[in-house]
Amino acid sequence: MSFESLGLSPELLAAVAREGYVDPTPVQAEAIPLVLEGRDLLAGAQTGTGKTAAFVLPILQLLNARGRVEAAVPGRCQRAPIRCLVLAPTRELALQIEESVRTYGARMPLRSTTIYGGVGAGSQIRALRSSPDIVVATPGRLLDHAGQGNIDLHSVEILVLDEADRMLDMGFIRDIRRVIALLPAERQNLLFSATFSDAIRELADGFLRDPAYVQIARRNAPIELVRQVVYPVDRERKRELLSHLVRSGRIDRALVFTRTKHGANRLAQQLAQDGVSASAIHGNRSQAQRVRALDDFKSGRVSLLVATEIAARGLDIEALPHVVNYELPMVPADYIHRIGRTGRAGMHGDAISLVCVDETDLLVEIEHLLRQPIPRERIAGFEVDRSIRREPIRQRSKDTGRAWGVRPGGSRPAAARTSGGYSPAVRPAATRPAAGHASVARPAPSHGSAIRPAAARPAAARPAGPRRDSRPYPKNAPAPTRSHLGQVSRPIMLMPGERLARAR
Repeated sequence: MSFESLGLSPELLAAVAREGYVDPTPVQAEAIPLVLEGRDLLAGAQTGTGKTAAFVLPILQLLNARGRVEAAVPGRCQRAPIRCLVLAPTRELALQIEESVRTYGARMPLRSTTIYGGVGAGSQIRALRSSPDIVVATPGRLLDHAGQGNIDLHSVEILVLDEADRMLDMGFIRDIRRVIALLPAERQNLLFSATFSDAIRELADGFLRDPAYVQIARRNAPIELVRQVVYPVDRERKRELLSHLVRSGRIDRALVFTRTKHGANRLAQQLAQDGVSASAIHGNRSQAQRVRALDDFKSGRVSLLVATEIAARGLDIEALPHVVNYELPMVPADYIHRIGRTGRAGMHGDAISLVCVDETDLLVEIEHLLRQPIPRERIAGFEVDRSIRREPIRQRSKDTGRAWGVRPGGSRPAAARTSGGYSPAVRPAATRPAAGHASVARPAPSHGSAIRPAAARPAAARPAGPRRDSRPYPKNAPAPTRSHLGQVSRPIMLMPGERLARAR
């Protein structure tokens, strides 16, 4: 099958040819005709399968053929109507999708822009006032602009949810539903997801209308072109082994994953001391720093890009030969997302895991998910010291900032086995409410939370009984705990009808 047989316009065929693509990938071959027909679509495809072009190409053709029906309303220049909205979980993915829009639509009179957090809003407001046809956005910043009247979504013709499972993992489900509520009822909807969990199917059932179904990769299936290998090593010699693999030529260019932001920074600095060029990319770095680190890696100015889970999806790095799990992920499915960065577009890749004695249980869970063992190889000079005892793996919860760990020879907390940190029903013992009590530990403030400060509640709702101070405090509530910021976290009471928003 060729791109010509998919019904694409001459302008898009020329754009595809300029990028050097000859044959469509399976997801492109199946999805493009369906989108051109105006169908809603539920597509299952992992990263590296060409799914971005699978929706960008037909959307460009549809919008270009229809033309702009409604221009910006005079006197309302601060609110520009949008024709296509693409939601993505991370700023990196949003930027890459919009780059594809500009690349394939270079010879079409269509404008596009990106909306994401971590940067000033001024330039984004100016871009929105220029009446872009296509906006690629992360949910939180999009809602900020909508609330301030900077964007008008009443003319959206096509909605795309990309990496929908990742957005749900990151806690964006409420934001997604709030965005959908701002859109017109009549529109085309496209949902792309690497996996189809019950939550994804529930979301899809809520807004897709008689969707076509495309499934390219089976659930949680590793990329078949990725060669996986485990190098057993002592925990204190991981960095030494990684430097050895680079200097010996075993690794020349790799995306290296750590579990924590601090660990990513520390490893990049230590590698530099070893004479190995490396940069770190994670959520605490500014957008400019992240873009610079990614550009340095793509251009070859640095050999290793050390990343946290934020880079597990969304980063589009062409011909990436190696992925290194410097530390195994706490969630087995994240291993699949990590190694999916290599072995793309028909090219082979290597996934190397440096595994110490502390991570034995994590490796077992990953192999259980894969339904096959990962081959082990020993590196001369880095034999494992059998006398070293296992230690707990210290990790910060995404939700609470509390430290929890994998016990030596034991299981992890149940919440640690989910992809979003602690689940709402499983919390550390120190923050779990007493039996029969409705109090819960106060989460970090979240957008649109229904929880009100204690001082704002009616006096009648305040529990009677002794108080530790001037604020209401339930008699049987757990004692105050000290958060990682050093502030006392006090339990709160939920009013009838209130719901506790999950902190993110």
